[in-house]
Amino acid sequence: MIDKQSVVPLYYQLKEYLKREIESGHYQVDELIPSERELSERFEINRMTVRQAINELVQEGMLQRQRGVGTFVSKRKIEQPLTRLSNFTSDMVNRGMKPGARFLSMDVIPATASIAQKLQIQEGVNVIELIRIRTGDGEPMALEKCYLVYEWTSSLVGINMEDQSLYKVLEEKCGLKLTRAVQTIEITYVTPSEAHFLEVAGNDAVMLIERITYEENKETPVEYVKSLYRGDRYKFSIEMNI
Repeated sequence: MIDKQSVVPLYYQLKEYLKREIESGHYQVDELIPSERELSERFEINRMTVRQAINELVQEGMLQRQRGVGTFVSKRKIEQPLTRLSNFTSDMVNRGMKPGARFLSMDVIPATASIAQKLQIQEGVNVIELIRIRTGDGEPMALEKCYLVYEWTSSLVGINMEDQSLYKVLEEKCGLKLTRAVQTIEITYVTPSEAHFLEVAGNDAVMLIERITYEENKETPVEYVKSLYRGDRYKFSIEMNI
């Protein structure tokens, strides 16, 4: 599988070989791949070359290391396009996964200065705060804090939002159809409590997604949502025209 006469670097050949083995199912999710020593001996190449190939696959999210144990095949990341407004439920369904939402809390609270600025309302005006853990096939994917203008969404109060699509409920119960949004993405680190909910290690890097969403007949926002997405399970893509 390794051609030492090729102009293609040996580490890259090994990387592509391992990638094919993973994609073909030869190595399953959560399965240990051969050690650096074993791969070095099998292909008669030095361990630094093997390490470089594995490092790149770790960076790409196909492999993950566990200190003192070895290197495992990672669960594939869920890809979400950024070219259209979509909701978590639809994203999971489109990928053949079962969407879920673990309900943590729903409260009517006065808007802080920050939330009021995002929703273009006066500070102290009532908003609904909905906090949930979004899951795919039962596994935590994101911790979501959603703030909704109470004046337009009061019918949500008292509804069990466990395993429900918020956008669907907003349309059915409140007559609101969300059609556009402004979204930002940045990297941050989880607190111990956030790590507990997401089932990741403390201080792990995650993607912080903030979205301000508008209804088709309203000029001011209906929703402000702040979500922490697991970096090891999610990635975002965008198609651009030149």
